[in-house]
Amino acid sequence: MASHVCLPTTLRDVYGDVDIPAEIQRALSGFLDRQEKRLTAIGPELAEQVQAARDATSGGKRLRPSFCYWGFRAAGGDPAQPILTAAASLEMLHVSALVHDDVMDSSDVRRGAPAAHRRFEALQRERAAKSGHGADPVGFGVGAAILLGDLCLIWADELLHTSGFDAAALARAEQYFDAVRVEVTAGQYLDLLAQASGESDMDLALRVLRYKSATYTIERPLHVGAALGGGDAQLISSLSGYGLPLGEAFQLRDDLLGVFGDPALTGKPAGDDLREGKRTVLIAYAVDHASEIQLTEFNRLFGRPDLDDDEIQLLREILQDSRAVQACEDLITERTEDALDALDSAPLADDTARKALTDLAVAATSRVV
Repeated sequence: MASHVCLPTTLRDVYGDVDIPAEIQRALSGFLDRQEKRLTAIGPELAEQVQAARDATSGGKRLRPSFCYWGFRAAGGDPAQPILTAAASLEMLHVSALVHDDVMDSSDVRRGAPAAHRRFEALQRERAAKSGHGADPVGFGVGAAILLGDLCLIWADELLHTSGFDAAALARAEQYFDAVRVEVTAGQYLDLLAQASGESDMDLALRVLRYKSATYTIERPLHVGAALGGGDAQLISSLSGYGLPLGEAFQLRDDLLGVFGDPALTGKPAGDDLREGKRTVLIAYAVDHASEIQLTEFNRLFGRPDLDDDEIQLLREILQDSRAVQACEDLITERTEDALDALDSAPLADDTARKALTDLAVAATSRVV
């Protein structure tokens, strides 16, 4: 394996020669300005949906657009082309997935603010309080959030196809854009199935890891960018060799942060994944390796929405003592090294892209990402 050391560990250090977050925000804001005119012409009430979309698309790590941009540069794409507008479509797709995910998980918080369904629930509760009647706020919140997620999914496609690339470039990219939408939806269903089963299965957890996150977060954004830049089949394959293991490492880190992370950094309450009963690789490993006593305690507590701080701490200790945490750390290191080794031999057209992708690999799997 190649040696990869002395790299930046935060995303702000690796955006390179362009302010990717600012450009993505500019593209999203301009697009939503146009959508607001379209929707409020139908009815002023729809301004609530647009404002929710504005808030949901503000902030975030912009990982998917970043990988799309550097995939484009890796193919030799001219940065004067509207690549960041096209890349913003992946952020809109991400928001669609987050909104639907929060509904399915009954999550209260996203990025430190109320999740979309809770936001709409609060709006309806205020209206009902003023009028003295009206629909159930909880049901309204869920329905409105589902529609917001649907809108963002539609808008993601429109944003890509109105980005300014010619028809030939869009035709090359759309097969990968279509693939990522199918894969993330399939991965989400597998995740739902894993939680519904009430059992931890390592094979299923690894498939969720790949299709809900690895392909969607890194591999397919790279492919979309490379295709827009005119990259050939060899480059696409090489980017998979980098993107798939890195995507898995990223999700493994995210799973650890979901249990042990600082809420100020993750934007979600500490231990939320334990309350939701997320059947991740971390959990599957612990179930396979915990002692009988530990497993009894784990099964008693895991997935209970009313877990208190002491119970969360007990579950964390079981994850530590069963060596599940160390196993995930080892997998993160292994997968990241595999990705960087693949990148070393990839036929990239731009050495700036190689450095940025090297740095992004470390930043995306950092303990503070």
